[in-house]
Amino acid sequence: MSTYRIAGVIPARLSSTRLSRKVLRVIAGRPMVEWVWRAAQMSGLMDPVVVATDSEEVAAVCRERGIPVAMTSADCPSGSDRVREVARQIDADIYVNIQGDEPTLTAEFFPPLLDLFARPEVEVSTLAVRCPPEEIDDPNAVKVVTALDGRALYFSRATIPFDRDGAGFTGYRKHLGIYAYRKAALERFAALPPSPLERTERLEQLRLLESGIAIYVAEAPGDTIGVDTEADLLRAEAVLMQRAKGLGT
Repeated sequence: MSTYRIAGVIPARLSSTRLSRKVLRVIAGRPMVEWVWRAAQMSGLMDPVVVATDSEEVAAVCRERGIPVAMTSADCPSGSDRVREVARQIDADIYVNIQGDEPTLTAEFFPPLLDLFARPEVEVSTLAVRCPPEEIDDPNAVKVVTALDGRALYFSRATIPFDRDGAGFTGYRKHLGIYAYRKAALERFAALPPSPLERTERLEQLRLLESGIAIYVAEAPGDTIGVDTEADLLRAEAVLMQRAKGLGT
């Protein structure tokens, strides 16, 4: 990957419908967005790693902690649009869209995501893990099915594939919402209107598949905790505190 310039972008809105001001919520002594930035920065694969926000408050908190900031429009309808705005400020070959509400990410998540770009046919990559049994029927856990070469066939909130004969299928895979795009694919994606399947499932990545832009899926080193509720916040804090104990800090 050394021949590519790779930029990491963490879209960070302050307004959130499910958990107020979540990117600035303090978890294990640090704002949530700082945990995400530290994980990306520690991978050593992206330069720069920036927080993309329209909030002066988020920007100020980041700058206090030495985190680079890219200011973006308040009109961005999605994180991907915010990443595209950053792509117009920062030149790179590949842009990584890193969710700002995934504080349990570690540096180990980025190599499998980016190693896929050694294959010239890969324009967009993402990650998945084996779906925990308790989340197989949970519509908040997005499932993905892939071709044998790792190309995503479909993402759904439904339980896919459907085990018609009740044979005890156990290979369900849960999608993790971190993406990497070649610059041209990012531009194409953000220029497309929302697609029918995207609107139906409320899954932005389906816009790519419906438009014929392939997404390749790598295996993540583990699951993450996406923070949408107070309960998620507590679970994430417990994980981070346990890690800190393991490091002796």
